[in-house]
Amino acid sequence: MIINRRTAPFTVFSEDSMLAALTKINANRQGIVFCVDEHGLLTGSFSDGDFRRWVTSTSHLDTAAPVIRAANPAPVKATLGAATSTLTSLFRPGVELVPLVDERGHLAALASQGSTGMAIGRHEIGEGHPALLIAEIGNNHQGDVTLAKHLVDLAKESGADAVKFQLRDMDALYRQSGGGTAGEDLGAQYTLNLLAKFSLNANQMIEVLDHCKDVDIDAFATPWDLPSLRVLADYGVPALKIASADMTNHTLLRAAAAEHLPMLVSTGMSTEDEIGGSVEVLRAAGAQFALLQCQSTYPAPFKDVNLRYMDRLAELGNCPVGYSGHERGYHVPIAAVARGAHIIEKHFTIDKALEGNDHQVSLLPEEFAEMVARIREVETAMGTDAARAVSTGEMMNRANLAKSLVTTRDLAAGDLITRDAVTVKSPGRGLQPNHLEELIGRTLRRSIPAGDFFYDTDLTEAVAQGRHYAFRRPWGLPVRYHDARRLLNNSDTNPDFLEFHLSYKDVEMGAEEIARLFDHRKFDGMGYTVHCPDLYAGDFIINLASPDETVWERSIVEVQHVIQIARDLAPWFDAEQPPVVICTMGGFTADAFVDVAERPTMYARIARALERIDEDGVRLTSQTLPPYPWLMGGQQHHNLFMGLDDTVEFCEQYGRRLTFDLSHSKLAANFNRIPFSEYVEKLAPLSEHLHIVDAEGVDGEGPQIGEGEIDWPVTAGQLDRLAPGVSFIPEIWQGHVNNGEGFWTALERLETWF
Repeated sequence: MIINRRTAPFTVFSEDSMLAALTKINANRQGIVFCVDEHGLLTGSFSDGDFRRWVTSTSHLDTAAPVIRAANPAPVKATLGAATSTLTSLFRPGVELVPLVDERGHLAALASQGSTGMAIGRHEIGEGHPALLIAEIGNNHQGDVTLAKHLVDLAKESGADAVKFQLRDMDALYRQSGGGTAGEDLGAQYTLNLLAKFSLNANQMIEVLDHCKDVDIDAFATPWDLPSLRVLADYGVPALKIASADMTNHTLLRAAAAEHLPMLVSTGMSTEDEIGGSVEVLRAAGAQFALLQCQSTYPAPFKDVNLRYMDRLAELGNCPVGYSGHERGYHVPIAAVARGAHIIEKHFTIDKALEGNDHQVSLLPEEFAEMVARIREVETAMGTDAARAVSTGEMMNRANLAKSLVTTRDLAAGDLITRDAVTVKSPGRGLQPNHLEELIGRTLRRSIPAGDFFYDTDLTEAVAQGRHYAFRRPWGLPVRYHDARRLLNNSDTNPDFLEFHLSYKDVEMGAEEIARLFDHRKFDGMGYTVHCPDLYAGDFIINLASPDETVWERSIVEVQHVIQIARDLAPWFDAEQPPVVICTMGGFTADAFVDVAERPTMYARIARALERIDEDGVRLTSQTLPPYPWLMGGQQHHNLFMGLDDTVEFCEQYGRRLTFDLSHSKLAANFNRIPFSEYVEKLAPLSEHLHIVDAEGVDGEGPQIGEGEIDWPVTAGQLDRLAPGVSFIPEIWQGHVNNGEGFWTALERLETWF
């Protein structure tokens, strides 16, 4: 049995709506909430069953009605402090949570036979939640309140979720009054002398805890004795830590459990039998607790750390487990998280040379920050046990590196596909080789030249084909020089313009070769746009924000070159406006995001570069960007044109316009935890051109329309209102393959809303 004072996830006001109560039931996953009045008095319980009974008994279904109308006014309940045997007798099928009320009837706690979820402050503990990372300040403040507060500030800046201290009443704790050391062994004398010098008293501790509230970081402490426990409980700390030294102190364990606060219990210096005995004490008291693997030596030898024992602790305690580390460095806590630790406690100091043995095993602020960053990366990398799926980055590399089924000779529509007509070659843009046997013996529904790809549609009766589309705004197709004419010739379609996505080879192409690829014919009645290359030979990427003068100067030259290419294409088209030129203007970093404070300088660097560029005859635009771009086969970090407010500020300050890439900005919105509708609301009026494609998560760019997370009816309505007449292309990843199959599918779906 567990007694938990954390009642908020299970509490609604009597006048709250039934819908609000059902939402909370769905969130707490326990099937019930308890109703209280404005004074906190228990007025009833409301469960899934209560709602069903109400639905079947009412003629007017109104989920906005007060929940108290359907609540059970006489729930099973007990008094806070009731005997364990009394509480246990109340549990039965359908009664798995028992509200505990104080002498006035206020809801004070909940009793349960199993865990209802553990939380410390604002942090949930357990599977599916980030590990709680605790900066153990302990006595590293050297008895100085000012230093203690400074350490709190540094811990928060370093990414700690919580800070922890130690509180001792020296008279109550040690056998000699005031912590005297006469007659003690040398080790005890050393420890007691340090504690006498460097401990905070109760009033000082409260002052530091108040500071933690002021800077908004969760804080708690280890009570080393009963008077200290009373101070902390009366103050209202969100949790209690039990030191390894008190693992076998059942008196303190029972007293701490009686406070019904989450308990973190370190297991250093204890045998398995002793741990088991303490677990029984905690269970009997209804405690909600976690066990921390700990090696109580300073510093701890790596051979003694024994992270695998966390598995055994989880079995012994049937509870969350964590790791309290005293070894040098921060790599062991990272490994602990990878092995399932939900809580990490690591000592924290401002100077490892200060007096006291905790300092030498502590982390400096920059080390703690590095540990936090690496742990969060490991947590992300842990993933799930769901079926293996191909990531966005892998899909891109698969298209370049994998193999496809291709023809060995020209094949005509109606031909029977024989084994000698098929071979396996790179790249992986076509039908995967594992479909070879399925392909053999089929009749082709299209003609395929020698060396070209088979596609998924060759296994079906479908034929990829465009048609005439009707949109309320100009629309175009993404093309390359070599496939523009072919895409139009093979489909009876009606784009208003073509968007040339240049490669670094394309920018080197001469006028005669371009004319040959265009069949020496104009694209009558059509306009065009031009997209700067994403990658150049030698792994060069345009970066107008680069602090490197060589990179910056070359970036200016490359953008100017693309602008000249756009001008030179004009005779091939009947454009009514200067062509849009789309540029990813830079600001990326390889390993991590830059500090937000650095962004204005980077934007200013871009603005200075643009002053050097002659934009006559084109409309040069900055493309909005995702947080994690896929560059050169791997994931990197974008810092600019990804944040909402700084993108708007750049446009307004420097008079620039955007190519609004909906996929990129949806990923950025997810990353920044801002509704995508806000991005559309602010960026659409600044947009000269649109790239329309779906998105998923924070790095899933380019999925087919309707197969990601964008709410297309809402987004289309916003764009009609805020950016009417602005041109767009469907920028589906690999949309051009199989005669533009991805584009035709996207346009078919977009026509419904645009």
